[in-house]
Amino acid sequence: MKSKAGSNPTLMVKTAGRRSAQGSLLTLHSSLLTLTVQYACNEDGLPLRSQIRRWVRSACACPAQVTIRFVDEVEAKELNRDYRKKDYATNVLTFPYATEPLLIGDLALCVPVVVREATQQHKPVMAHFAHLTLHGMLHLQGYDHETSDAEAERMEARERELLVHFGYPDPYG
Repeated sequence: MKSKAGSNPTLMVKTAGRRSAQGSLLTLHSSLLTLTVQYACNEDGLPLRSQIRRWVRSACACPAQVTIRFVDEVEAKELNRDYRKKDYATNVLTFPYATEPLLIGDLALCVPVVVREATQQHKPVMAHFAHLTLHGMLHLQGYDHETSDAEAERMEARERELLVHFGYPDPYG
């Protein structure tokens, strides 16, 4: 994933507590999960690292090394254009690097798009952040709603199952 400063694509794993000009960073370690959360935009109301960790753990029982980066529309548009050849900011981008022996990947969530979608769809913003984090985590594990209707139904069912655990409503209902 390209950093906001425009460096080469790299897996963004930082040491615990390190901060940079690109935003607040923190890597959390456990026996199954190394999670780095990057806040590359200055917005209020973003999910706490502890919330993100619970969402990620619920979606992935395998050993994983994941970076989740909260970005602005400029960075989201650049990433979407550079990696998907689509010239607009989208809500979540998934960058899978490996699935075995360790799941390794990055997610980029575009904060303004997520907030706008939640408002337009009359959903709680935090529920939408949870949904898109879980959605991205499922993509990292090979789920792909664009391959077939059956795969889309399987992915949506898993998302609903995970979201209900956190008390969030059905995002497709």
